[in-house]
Amino acid sequence: MKILVTGAAGFIGYHLCKRLLSEGHTVVGLDNINDYYDPQLKFDRLKELGVVREQAEKWNTLSTSNLEDNFLFIRLNLQDREGLPILFKRNSFDQVCNLAAQAGVRYSIDNPEVYVDTNIVGFLNILECCRDCKVSKLVYASSSSVYGNSKEVPFTEKQSVDEPISIYAATKKSNELMAHTYSHLFNIETIGLRFFTVYGPWGRPDMAMFLFTDAILNKRPIKVFNEGNLSRDFTYISDIIEGVITVITGTSRTKKPIYNIGNSEPVKLLDFITVLESELGITAIKQMMPMQDGDVHRTWADVSSLQNDFGYAPSVSVAEGIAAFLAWYRSYY
Repeated sequence: MKILVTGAAGFIGYHLCKRLLSEGHTVVGLDNINDYYDPQLKFDRLKELGVVREQAEKWNTLSTSNLEDNFLFIRLNLQDREGLPILFKRNSFDQVCNLAAQAGVRYSIDNPEVYVDTNIVGFLNILECCRDCKVSKLVYASSSSVYGNSKEVPFTEKQSVDEPISIYAATKKSNELMAHTYSHLFNIETIGLRFFTVYGPWGRPDMAMFLFTDAILNKRPIKVFNEGNLSRDFTYISDIIEGVITVITGTSRTKKPIYNIGNSEPVKLLDFITVLESELGITAIKQMMPMQDGDVHRTWADVSSLQNDFGYAPSVSVAEGIAAFLAWYRSYY
């Protein structure tokens, strides 16, 4: 197939592009390479896909890869209402996987406009392009954040998600509603994937795994929020990609519009830190902090729907995942 992957310079998008290319698909990667975190990491991910920085920096220009014959990259904003339709019309995509979004819960509290521009206006632009160019299937990233502080665990797709506690979460809930509407009106198959705390090599520097590792190795205190009384459904990147690939390339009789995708084994934050300390051979200096605005107490994915419909089966333990991340971190830095 010919597949558009937005957010291709991002953590999950980069890994997805690599996997799709290895399976023989043609991939067009799109990203605006913003500076929410150090863009150098994004350029280095693209370099792994064969697109050098001098090419990637150019706006609205399709760049070829020097490593992958079937990969092209374009720097473009999702909300570009001229550039995105042109890209769609010139490429006849079989499918679209929209992973591009302004990420980060806490950043959304201070910068809500950026989230509306990218996550809502940009997503509408994607939907309109899929409609106009007759794209039959759109897979897109939602988030576990839509569950807010729900006390009903594990989180299932059937429970209410009407109480988001951050602007980021509200934009992801909006995406799900918008996708449902376009699916109903224009017969586009849309599948939203609610990601649960993804980590691994090439991960985002604003995530706990990265922040903790950097602080511990440099003998700085790590900030442990809510006095450590948090738990997360940490999910290793290869398990996530396996699930996304199956949804993109597979079919399901049930045609559900939303799926959880996680490890389904929540880990207490302090236990997570203990494993990290053991792998590094260093005891962390812990700075206990109160709960942060917009943060949730726990995440826990019920992935039975994805298992039943697509055969999803996460297999990487937190200890294995942390070891793999640290091996990459040491080699990269």
